[in-house]
Amino acid sequence: MSMEQVRKNYGVPAKRGGRVEYTGEGKPELGTICSASNGRLNIRLDRFKQPMPFHPTWELRYFDEVLS
Repeated sequence: MSMEQVRKNYGVPAKRGGRVEYTGEGKPELGTICSASNGRLNIRLDRFKQPMPFHPTWELRYFDEVLS
């Protein structure tokens, strides 16, 4: 599933390079969307070097602007 399909199917503003906040482990963490595959977003959380798969609607907040 492509990034465009993820946007259409889940109604999220996901885009490569977009910033998100993941809140699934009790403490908010910022990350960057790297790609999409198999209906998941591959997001590199700031404290990791490699991206990990996340469901597009689970515990994610999307930012419209790039955060520094």
